[in-house]
Order: sequence, then C-alpha cells, then structure tokens
Amino acid sequence: MSELVSMRIAYGQALVEVGRKYPDVVVLSADVANSDHSYLFQESFPDRFINVGIAEQCLVDAAAGLAYAGKIPIANTFAFLFATRALEMIRTHLCYGSANVKLMGAYAGLSDSFDGPTHHSINDVAVLRSLPNMTVLVPSDAVCLTKLMPQAVEWPGPVYMRLNRNEVPVLFDERYEPRIGKAVRLRTGKDVTLVSNGLMVSRCLEAADRLRQAGIQAEVLEMHTVKPLDSETLLESAKETHALVTVEEHSEIGGLGGAVAEAVSGICPVPILRVGVPDCFAESGPYSEVLDRFGLSIERIVGMAQQAIQRKSSGRFLHDRGAP
Repeated sequence: MSELVSMRIAYGQALVEVGRKYPDVVVLSADVANSDHSYLFQESFPDRFINVGIAEQCLVDAAAGLAYAGKIPIANTFAFLFATRALEMIRTHLCYGSANVKLMGAYAGLSDSFDGPTHHSINDVAVLRSLPNMTVLVPSDAVCLTKLMPQAVEWPGPVYMRLNRNEVPVLFDERYEPRIGKAVRLRTGKDVTLVSNGLMVSRCLEAADRLRQAGIQAEVLEMHTVKPLDSETLLESAKETHALVTVEEHSEIGGLGGAVAEAVSGICPVPILRVGVPDCFAESGPYSEVLDRFGLSIERIVGMAQQAIQRKSSGRFLHDRGAP
C-alpha cells in the first residue's frame, strides 16, 4: 500500500478509455475540467465534450436530455453540489425516469480539505442513495475506479460515483475484479468485521494489522457499492464475527453505516458501530490532519473494533457510533 496515485489523474485517464470503447459517451462539465482532469477527455474527443459553465442544475438537465436522446452522458462537478444545488433536477429529471446519466462527484468527503466546510462533501451518499433508481459507487483506489468506470457506463439508469481529490494508496493490482453490487472480502477474521469504502479501506487494513498484533482477527470488507448493497456477503460476515464496524469518509448519519444497519439489524442483530465524521461541520487544514481530527484515524478504528467486540461479549447490541 506504499504507492500513491492521484484519483483525479486516474479518473481523467479512465474517462478517455471509456470514450474510446463507447462512442455514445458524452462528457459534460460544470467548469471543473481542470480540477477533475476530465480535460483529458476533452483533448481526445473535443466534439463529445460540453462545458455548461458553473451551472450545476443545467448540467443535470442537459445530461438528462442527452440520455433520453440515446447518448450516455457523464456529468462532472464537485460532489457537494450534486447533493445540494442540483438535487431537485437529479430527483425529478434523472431518477424519476431512470435516465441513463452517470454523475461523477469530484473532491468528495473531506478531500478538498483546505477549502473548508462549504466545499466538503460529507452527506452526498446519504442524500443520493435515498433516491429511487440511483446506484451509488465509492471506489477505494485508482485500480477500483478504473475497473468500475466501464461497468458504470454499462449499468442501466442513473449512477453516482464519488471521487477523492488526492493521491490515495494503491490497494489492488490487475487481478482485482470488482463488480457493481458485490463486496470484496480483503481479509478474513472471526472477531469483528470492518466494512468500508474509499480511502478509508486503506486505513481499515492498517487497523486490521494493529488488531492482529493484539490477537484480534478482523475481517475487512470493501463495500465499493453502497447501493445496491451486497446484503448477502454482509450478513455472512455478521453471522461469522457477530460484530460490525463501518468506516467511511462521510457523515456517520445516513451513509454506508446507515445502509449496513438497515440491512443487518432486522435479520442478524449484532453490535454495529459507526466510524464517520461526527454531526458537525469540519474545518480547513491538511487532509490527513483533518481526517484524524474529525474521527477517521486508524487509532479510532482500532478502538471502535475493540468496543464492538466488548459489546458482543456483554450482549449490548446498540447500533451507534460508540465512544468518541
């Protein structure tokens, strides 16, 4: 996991590849082509690239029109704007008619750390997964992103993919074959399950290493698809370890943690603790420091795993975020 690769560069390159493979792909940008590297597609296919300007509602509506005309539009802006300014258009013009539009949310989570809470995107998964017909993807590294892109293009209906701004650890090689709607078991264990996606998968793997040194066997599930959630694999793991910890670069309210609790609690009641951004606005600062300050440190993941095991032993099956 020592190699770091920019998710923005990987995304731009993946766009070019799907452009070559799928001639009906059209890329739209709300004036963020330099930010998310979609300019690489523009350079390769200038006649299939549209910059609508800083007009996110128009971005979604233009994409909807292209989709209903038979194209496969990929719309690009900052993640927080899909969940806020453009939400009505996504709900009514994409999801209601199941328009075949792919939404790419750049600078997701806290990855736009220096621009502060106005540009952080910590509730996009919660908002967009609640919309009927919407598929929600959170790739964990550049390989995952590259492998999921053509699947997202082929997947019917609206898809939202949230993308990190920064360099992230490379977790996988070319043997890795993710599938939309299917979790990937990265580690096996019998004591606790760590369920994660995005950058936090790398931190969960490090946490699992530390737990192993303490004699705790942690299973790690990479849940790159939040919707449709792989409930089958999740329940299998819950029945094996009897303790779950969800870890996400998102508010602890309504995101992956909420989806996991919804899937598990009524069928296999086990302790479910959530590691995420607390119910507050974060602050500006260096990315790693902001992650640690707002509850996403490796140490906190380890501590929450230990708490989940303790609750399992005591029979306290409370689904919450545990102690700070």
